[in-house]
Amino acid sequence: MAISELGSPIQHGGNLAMARALFPHAPEPWIDLSTGINPHSYPHTPIPGNVFARLPEPSSLERLKTVAAEAYQAPSPSHIAAGPGTQILLPIIAGLVGGDGKAAILSPTYAEHARAATMAGFEVLETDDLDHLSTASLAVIVNPNNPTGRIVSMDDILALAEIMRAKGGLLVVDEAFMDVSEAQSVVGAVGEGGLIVLRSFGKFYGMAGLRLGFAIGHPAVTVKIEERLGPWAVSGPALHVACEALADADWQVAMRIRLSADAARLDEALSAAGIPVFGGTSLFRSIRDRRAQGLFQHLGEHGIMTRRFQERPDDLRVGLPDEKDWSRLEAALAGF
Repeated sequence: MAISELGSPIQHGGNLAMARALFPHAPEPWIDLSTGINPHSYPHTPIPGNVFARLPEPSSLERLKTVAAEAYQAPSPSHIAAGPGTQILLPIIAGLVGGDGKAAILSPTYAEHARAATMAGFEVLETDDLDHLSTASLAVIVNPNNPTGRIVSMDDILALAEIMRAKGGLLVVDEAFMDVSEAQSVVGAVGEGGLIVLRSFGKFYGMAGLRLGFAIGHPAVTVKIEERLGPWAVSGPALHVACEALADADWQVAMRIRLSADAARLDEALSAAGIPVFGGTSLFRSIRDRRAQGLFQHLGEHGIMTRRFQERPDDLRVGLPDEKDWSRLEAALAGF
């Protein structure tokens, strides 16, 4: 376990400018596999021009919350707060928690949780022991986990939520990749308090640039989040697209099948190159191997960006390519 400190900005995937600087002679166009974003974006209807010209109507936000509540099986729309991506919600939520000033995060995981808690004034413990989370006022679990794919059972999460609720603390469960997981969501339990669930729109629907995410919790908490976000926190284009996508159950079912097949194809390509997969979801695969840095270098020289972790040099995360990029990726892996 380790105590987090507020340091330099955290590096994430999706930075092609950095990739070009690292590999200036790599062929273009780049294939960006450094994120866990669906390469098959949701085929929404055209966005009306007046959506860009007008401020979003409050009624449109209420409609989005109603559709999201049904899609995520939340108790009611009042249990949902919508914002421009879950990233911006992290420090807001951390700022709502009192107590002893200690936060505990089940790690290794998405690094922004620790940074947000630190910025909110918490002393942050990053631990791989689930039992340690109950010692803090703010506890965080990413489920399924990014980047390892680790799944914490619903029973364990609900037991921890009960502990946190009894002492006035808060458990945050980040379900950013729940749309492509066989894990059980705990959204249905948020009405009891002491628990907030985060859901990301952009990853599964392949529209990360739209910037939309949800905090799902007791209405007494979600109203405070909305107050801190202020008016018009969700853009008109995001409202238009998300209301369609979240209600499109047929597309969701078909996409889960497609992503599962894509993940199996990626596993096969990695296995053929002698690289075992140890975890992940159907939106990304995780590698833990002493050759991880060599594979990062090899693929980078072929214009393929993956996600490495400076603090864990044997780990590498590989996302899914678009249909047109499979042959290039498979050829590069075959040459490793």
